[in-house]
Amino acid sequence: MKYDYAEYQKKLKKYLDKGRYHHTIGVMYTSAALAMAHEYSLDKAILAGLLHDCAKCIPNKKKLKLCEKKGIMLSPVEKENPFLIHAKLGVYIAREKYGVEDREILSAIRWHTTGKEDMSVLEKIVYIADYIEPERDKAPNLERVRKTAFFDLDECMYYILKDSVGYLKKSAKVMDSQTEKAFLFYKALHLERKQKEAKADDK
Repeated sequence: MKYDYAEYQKKLKKYLDKGRYHHTIGVMYTSAALAMAHEYSLDKAILAGLLHDCAKCIPNKKKLKLCEKKGIMLSPVEKENPFLIHAKLGVYIAREKYGVEDREILSAIRWHTTGKEDMSVLEKIVYIADYIEPERDKAPNLERVRKTAFFDLDECMYYILKDSVGYLKKSAKVMDSQTEKAFLFYKALHLERKQKEAKADDK
């Protein structure tokens, strides 16, 4: 399915501040590049990247009210830290305000912040694109992460989650339980791969 990206961008520009809009365009293009590298649907990757932060600039009090009104379940951590809920709310906004019904796209929006275990290709593409888009410059090991993103999504997820979990624990910041579960899942894949490589080297 073809989408009217220009129309979506025009709408988003009204609801996102300048910095968030520039970030969004960066994520859209990075998602497209990753989709090409991994032979995934360009249309879905572009739209998911474009709409991933569609609820980001809604004021926190309004976010909470909208979630309550629309029956969007929030954890106690999310209620205390409403900046965490834009991904969940973004699914509703993408569906109701932008007419998106594709489950893969909506799921990529839902999980782009925390990650989760065993993510789909599109979920990984948007999660990674959000982390590595060109204007990002503060995360550690960005050069390695960006390079890895274009040939191994699972290994890239491991590197990002390892650095993210380490940062959150070190700074005593709030961490969603899904993020830790995601890290353990991709860490297990990483270790399994290393074991296979070690056995192959022994032969």
